[in-house]
Amino acid sequence: MRIIKLALLLIVMLLGVVFTVLNAGPVHFNYYFGSREIPLSLIMTGSLGAGALLGILSCLGLMFGLKRENLSLKRQSQMANQEVNNLRALPLKDR
Repeated sequence: MRIIKLALLLIVMLLGVVFTVLNAGPVHFNYYFGSREIPLSLIMTGSLGAGALLGILSCLGLMFGLKRENLSLKRQSQMANQEVNNLRALPLKDR
């Protein structure tokens, strides 16, 4: 398993190097405070990273809400199990 992970990591790194070499041409990048010439691969990698970060941040609220709901349901389940165990422990009354 370790060898497979290492091989996949090396393949991804190799693809990254090839991507950088193929897109090494400078591009005129304009932003609010000025402009600069930056390699296209750096701009594309930065855009991908910023998009991934924004996607993760947009999902955090939903994830925390689901975790809170899951915790509440676990508490309810524990209380129900405790109640069932208490009812089973009670002796039966004969009439």
